[in-house]
Amino acid sequence: MAILRDIFTWWHGTTIGTRLFTARHGEKVGNDEFGNVYYRNADDTRRWVIYETESQASHVSANWHGWLHHTFREPPTELSLHNWPWQKERLPNLTGTEAAYRPPGSLVTHGQDVPGAAKPYTPWVPE
Repeated sequence: MAILRDIFTWWHGTTIGTRLFTARHGEKVGNDEFGNVYYRNADDTRRWVIYETESQASHVSANWHGWLHHTFREPPTELSLHNWPWQKERLPNLTGTEAAYRPPGSLVTHGQDVPGAAKPYTPWVPE
């Protein structure tokens, strides 16, 4: 079943096409702290990542993100980038979890007493 998943889905990880392309054209550049592996082709016109877990862009650190998008010429393994005191640690995508942001008046907070939340919508009913 895993082979069918690899052939027909991309969100669980690397597809067979990406694996073949990486084996044929990829030059490994490095790994990050999350286990992701970064590659480039011989003339450095294409750069890509093989995710350790699910394919989620928020699993890439800021330094590697800059390298992937050609902001930095050298990868973070060769270039030491300065972290500023105002920079925050990377957070994964929290959408769909209990830690997701829910603004006042959100439909998810309906029925809960949230300070500053708008009251639920009551439709007009003709008499």
